[in-house]
Amino acid sequence: MTSIYEERPWLKNYNPGVPADLEFPSDKSAIDLFNEATEKWGDRTAIVFYGNKIKYKELRDKVDRFATALAALGIKKGDRVGLLLLNSPEFVISFFGALKAGAVLTQISPVYVSSEITHQLTDSGAEHVICQDILYENVERTGIKLKNVILTNISDSLPKLKKMMGKSILRGVYQKMAAPAPEIFEGEGIYRLHDLVEKYPPKPPQIAIDPKKDLVMLPYTGGTTGPPKGVMISHYNVVANHYQGAEALEVLKDAEETVVGFQPFYHAAGGMTLNGVIFRGNTIVIVTTPDMDEILMDLVKYKATYFTSAPTMYEMLKDYEKTDRVNWKKLKVIGSGADSLHEYTARDWEDRTGSKITEGYGMTETTTITHWNPVGKQKYGSIGLPITSTLAAVLDPDEDAYAPVGETGEIVVSGPQITQGYWRRPDATKECEAVINGIRWWRTGDLGRMEEDGYFYVYDRKRDLIKYKGLRVYAREVEEVLKDHPNIKEAGVVGVPDALVGQNVRAVIVLESDARGKISEKDIKEYCQDKLAHYKIPKMIDFVGEIPKTDIGKVSRREIRTEED
Repeated sequence: MTSIYEERPWLKNYNPGVPADLEFPSDKSAIDLFNEATEKWGDRTAIVFYGNKIKYKELRDKVDRFATALAALGIKKGDRVGLLLLNSPEFVISFFGALKAGAVLTQISPVYVSSEITHQLTDSGAEHVICQDILYENVERTGIKLKNVILTNISDSLPKLKKMMGKSILRGVYQKMAAPAPEIFEGEGIYRLHDLVEKYPPKPPQIAIDPKKDLVMLPYTGGTTGPPKGVMISHYNVVANHYQGAEALEVLKDAEETVVGFQPFYHAAGGMTLNGVIFRGNTIVIVTTPDMDEILMDLVKYKATYFTSAPTMYEMLKDYEKTDRVNWKKLKVIGSGADSLHEYTARDWEDRTGSKITEGYGMTETTTITHWNPVGKQKYGSIGLPITSTLAAVLDPDEDAYAPVGETGEIVVSGPQITQGYWRRPDATKECEAVINGIRWWRTGDLGRMEEDGYFYVYDRKRDLIKYKGLRVYAREVEEVLKDHPNIKEAGVVGVPDALVGQNVRAVIVLESDARGKISEKDIKEYCQDKLAHYKIPKMIDFVGEIPKTDIGKVSRREIRTEED
């Protein structure tokens, strides 16, 4: 029997002109999208980097030269290449250059320590690394014998007058790290990216790509349930999701927009922004570190038309004294993703700026985007509607059966952007798949619901569900109640194992500076009395100076749980 989810009730809320489905070219690769953009818009500015402007034809030349160099170094189709880079033109050059050489990119978080880098390089089988010079020490500590190491310095693409600014750009975040001594380049297999681009001609190898089979990248999941897993993202995934995203953000036009790109490019959210700009002939103003003053200045200076960020940035900006320097109402889209946007943040933002935040949803396993709020039809608290050519549903968390509309269950998605599965982990892949009525669904691990109008709402991560004597406690619900307290700045909630009741609720709280030492554990519990059922009220409360976060600004419940252990 056909389910209401399969009938797609959300289609009636699409903006006019947005199609229900698209035919995606099965013979087009991500390389083709890059080539088409750089040929069509060669004289347009692709990248602005601290004042240095790079046109599309210049970017194409550098990418082609780098691809030629990689082929000369022996990198061939299917080879995995680690990409450990900060946001910079070199990230763009490396990403597309490696693709043109036939490589599969595995992007590594710049905040990873050597043990985490070891796992990703070993698991992916990467024997080549393109690395920020100040991050190389962590690669060296892995002890892995690499065939090629290509280093780049943050100042390589800075204007001549700003070369000395390179260190100051990074000082706040990477002040304890230093570039290796120049003598390192005398060693075998270690090169400067800048030298390779200058040395080789723009004659990249011609690589035959099967878009549905061949991979673009192997990003790794956050590892909240065991070691991080490589996610196989094909050329077809990337191409299809690009066209889907263009329909979702239909107010944005080709060769007309300017975006400030500060979200990390290695992450799905930042990667979506980067590819969406390049493939559509628009301009990206690259910011290496997320400095609020720099971001606000660039939004004004370059007349940005589109801004996207994680919710934590909006939470900071809504209270920041300089936020009003930007006329936010002039931007076509102000997007949010990578984490749940709390409704109070969205409403405070609208009160402050007169503009609406548009929330979307996606994950590493879905290339990038699966849901989006249509501009003009945003619903606060909702991740929006499934985008073109995408199905979404809510399943019983424990079995392959649809949950009734309006009830909370596990959100599942199906579409051309969904991963083939986890790299060399068929069992893990199978655990995330469900087949109902011939449809292959991917379990997202997010608990949520769909209302009758087709709008979806994410409530919590399945793994963060707390079970007290068989009763369900959603960590996010408790966090939102705590954050409404006038003296609480931040809160994180997890379940702590207890042999008698299953799990107890533990809250980690950061108080506002003027309330520290004045608010007690008892005060917090009394505050929750008429706002939460008794079993949802935290049994354990810890006051801390800072809550651990992931490198994209999410509260890291995994680290909070680890602290308890």
